[in-house]
Amino acid sequence: MTNIIKFKMAAKKPVQGILAGMLTTVLILTATCCKAQLNPYQATYYQNRYLNNPAMAGLEKGLNINLVYLQQWTSFPGAPKSQSLTTEYQPADKIGLGLNINDNQSGIFRQTRLMGTYAYHLPLGDRNQKLNFGVSLGFNDSRINYNAINGDLTDGELSKYNEAKPHVDGDLGISYTSDNLFIEGVLPNLKATFFNSYEQKVDVDRTVFFAAISYKINLSGETGAFSLEPLAACREIKGFTNIFDAGLDFKMNKYHIDLQSIYHSNDNLGFGIAFDQETYAINFAYNLSTGQISSYTNGAFEVGLKLKLFNK
Repeated sequence: MTNIIKFKMAAKKPVQGILAGMLTTVLILTATCCKAQLNPYQATYYQNRYLNNPAMAGLEKGLNINLVYLQQWTSFPGAPKSQSLTTEYQPADKIGLGLNINDNQSGIFRQTRLMGTYAYHLPLGDRNQKLNFGVSLGFNDSRINYNAINGDLTDGELSKYNEAKPHVDGDLGISYTSDNLFIEGVLPNLKATFFNSYEQKVDVDRTVFFAAISYKINLSGETGAFSLEPLAACREIKGFTNIFDAGLDFKMNKYHIDLQSIYHSNDNLGFGIAFDQETYAINFAYNLSTGQISSYTNGAFEVGLKLKLFNK
């Protein structure tokens, strides 16, 4: 869709010299921009699993508020950036409630998604074993930002794209959790999955299915001062090769520090550090590309803040 718009702009309004060079750069970036957006928040894997899976809402007691900001390809104007706000609360045993707001911007495109979540946590036995179910329901709105366009604003494709109204969307998730083991599966973007009419607007590199498993290994006996949690995940992507993720989280509970690394099979590698306190947590992550575009980008950085309220 982006390529069609850019070519039409070029046809209706010729550019010369520097402007022609800038347009060529935009087209090259467009061809690879989708690949840059295939890496989700790194916080999804360890700090805030509710970002991706509604079944994880309200697993912890109290009210948890998470803010995350992700900026990709900082060396290019119009580079993808994302920001999210999630809140989750456990009003009663076995029940979790959540709110997930996400805003994504990439060039002239902007997508806003707001989801409310209900989760049910079924206890299974000792070691805090639970089978968790969650569903999110809300709306998804995609728009073109006219202020970011350097071209013909009367192009019919632009107005046609913005004529579509926000649509109802949802996510469905399930997970098994215990003190050590996490297994989860998610069906996101239910509107696009079950209704083909959604594809008439945009259907680029969306996640069709997500699954992950991780196991926490205690490295310091009964003290629990140090632990290591390896993770493996798979994402089925519409119109793209499935992506496999492998991660490690080294937790130093005595010092309230986590060190993390995530590798994505689409030639990306992420590193992160988190400072986890009793009432708040702060995490930083940096993702670098190891593929063909690595010499053209400054990678991506992510920062997150978590507030833990009423958890006593």
